Amino acid sequence: MKVMSVIGNGEWDVFRPVTRTPLSLLVSRQIRDAIVSGELVVGSELPSEKELTQRFAVSRSTIREALRILQAQGLLSGGDTVSTSRPRVSGELSLGAASEALENVLRLGQVPLPDLIELRLLLEAAALETVPRDAPGLEDAHRELELMRRPGIDVSVFHDADVRFHITLAAAGGNSAVPLVMNVLRHAIASHLLETLDALPDPARTLARLTGEHAAILAAVEAGDGARARRLLRSHVEDFYTENHRG
Repeated sequence: MKVMSVIGNGEWDVFRPVTRTPLSLLVSRQIRDAIVSGELVVGSELPSEKELTQRFAVSRSTIREALRILQAQGLLSGGDTVSTSRPRVSGELSLGAASEALENVLRLGQVPLPDLIELRLLLEAAALETVPRDAPGLEDAHRELELMRRPGIDVSVFHDADVRFHITLAAAGGNSAVPLVMNVLRHAIASHLLETLDALPDPARTLARLTGEHAAILAAVEAGDGARARRLLRSHVEDFYTENHRG
């Protein structure tokens, strides 16, 4: 009986060397799965390090590294402070962690900026067409618009109000997933847009124009003209990007 050799046979090139996954990663995945599934609810306190070492049958250093991984992902509290208290399940930082991860992907060139902008446009434009004319969230959009209209407004303050305006308006349609995804997308590209605004020779003129475009989008939504709101949004975003990202 002839035994087929694995070495040097192209038929077996799909095989790769086996690597050992760090125990800390395996532990963090188990805890993460418990959080995502709801077995560990937001606000619940994790067992002590000693209890965790016994339950997972690993060293305390492995447990600490696993907890640091989850804190970096925004799923556990304590990642930004020095404390002896037990970490708690937290959703407050997960959005920031997701935004940072997407921004890293963008800056590494794995996803082109235009692709993220197009994804944001598709999501936000579709959301605008579902916003009721009397949606409560429109009041918040008006407040951000008034802030953008303030004379001499700082570019960074304007930019923050701009981000909140778009997220608030898109969320007014009632889909709770929309503001979450919008937050991640907007914050991932935020630094690029803010850098563009900071580099403008006459930012006041551009900010005034952008404010007028925001007002027109909001007026279209309040008039119940979702199709017009969609067109205005696309023009608003694409024109700014085309003018300031040539070449």
